[in-house]
Amino acid sequence: MKKLIALIVVIIIIGAVVWRFNSSSTPSTLGGDTASTTVSVPTSQTVVVSTKLSEYRNDELGFSIKYPTAWQKADAPTNVNFIIPVDSKTKNTIGSLEAKLEVVSAKCAFPPVTSAKERDTLVLDSMTFNMISIANTVQNRHFFNRLYSLQKDSVCYFFTFSSTYTTPSSKGLTGADAQIASANNIKLVDAADSQFKDMVKSFKIVTGPAGQDETTAAPKKK
Repeated sequence: MKKLIALIVVIIIIGAVVWRFNSSSTPSTLGGDTASTTVSVPTSQTVVVSTKLSEYRNDELGFSIKYPTAWQKADAPTNVNFIIPVDSKTKNTIGSLEAKLEVVSAKCAFPPVTSAKERDTLVLDSMTFNMISIANTVQNRHFFNRLYSLQKDSVCYFFTFSSTYTTPSSKGLTGADAQIASANNIKLVDAADSQFKDMVKSFKIVTGPAGQDETTAAPKKK
């Protein structure tokens, strides 16, 4: 009888120890999660305005632009780049169509060119954009670039449209097929170039929410 009572006492003690261990190792959920969380504030956002138009805004870089929704966007710390899709059902020899907006802390300067196809200025409100376009053909590859620059204080906003396409004959196209592809190349580049111009014209300087002044912030308790 004494052995049975002793065994029961031992079982009770072991059970109490196991319960205590499990309860201390499991975090309490009463009152919600008490762990500190860091809320990240996005520096850029994209809003779909319509099926054909989207707006990209970057508070950190201080600008917003509107662009065709079909364009494929990829942003980086100092720029946003767009890949312009080409209709695969249209006979063409387009290599690439791209648009880019880069923000640099420097004085605006176009790359040195021997001859520019166009030189012009674009005035929007109080902003003046300088523009040049460049066209060239090297080893059956046609290049066309349009560049805009805008100087705001010590910051340069640099816009670039670039396109390449190959001579149809170098892709084995002849006769009517070559003529159709050649005409489509020009149409596709002109259409993308026109959309790029509209993107530049939609450019706006924006001011994001003010951040905390770290020089006056109270030190965090460890």
